[in-house]
Amino acid sequence: MLTDTEEVYKAQCERQAEKYLRVIKTAAESSGLSFEGIHVFHDHPYAGIIETANNKGCDVICMASHGRRGITALVLGSETMKVLTHSKIPVVVWR
Repeated sequence: MLTDTEEVYKAQCERQAEKYLRVIKTAAESSGLSFEGIHVFHDHPYAGIIETANNKGCDVICMASHGRRGITALVLGSETMKVLTHSKIPVVVWR
């Protein structure tokens, strides 16, 4: 059962995303890389990933995979698999 309103949920997601993106930005910049962290809230995360990559002119999408197999992978649904099957941009996946 959900107890939060959509606004509260989105605010919590934004705070969590800022926390994670700050860590990645620090690591990238300390390695001499430029970094632009973007948090997108979308009803379908795979579509948000693809739309953002297209809008930003990305050459490749890099994603992690939990490596679930069998029925678990089918039941849970994989955002990575959805990006792989719907994106025209190459996708690099690592586990």
